[in-house]
Amino acid sequence: MTPQRQSTIAKSVISAERAHAITVRMHIDEIARFLQDNLGQRLTARLAGISDPKQVGRWASGDSAPRHDAEERLRAALQVFQLIQDAESLYTARAWMIGMNPQLEDQAPAQCIADGRLRDVMVAARAYVDGG
Repeated sequence: MTPQRQSTIAKSVISAERAHAITVRMHIDEIARFLQDNLGQRLTARLAGISDPKQVGRWASGDSAPRHDAEERLRAALQVFQLIQDAESLYTARAWMIGMNPQLEDQAPAQCIADGRLRDVMVAARAYVDGG
C-alpha cells in the first residue's frame, strides 16, 4: 500500500470517528433540527420511518421525542451525513443521501436508512470517502 493511500485511509478513520463523536454528543432535538434544516421535513420523516412530517418539527422543538427505532435511524443519518460533509461539502452530503448508490443496489442511502439498513449505508459512505 502506498503512503498516500495509507494517509487517505487514516483520514477516513479519523473522519468516521469524528462523525460518531458528534452524533453521540448531540441531543435528539438537535439532530432532528439539523436533519430537518439540511434534508427537509419530509425526507427526515421518511428516514425516521414515520408518515407525519410535522412530527419532525415537534422533535426539533423538543416538544416530543422519537421512538427508539426512529432515533436510531436519525442518529445513523446524521453520522453518515457528517462523514460525507467532512470529506466533501454540505451539498455533496445532501446529494449523496438522496441519489442512487451502486453499492446499495442503486437505492438512495436515505431509503436504505428508512429500511433499517444502517450498516450498509455506513459501509457505502466510508467507501465513498475512501474513494472506492
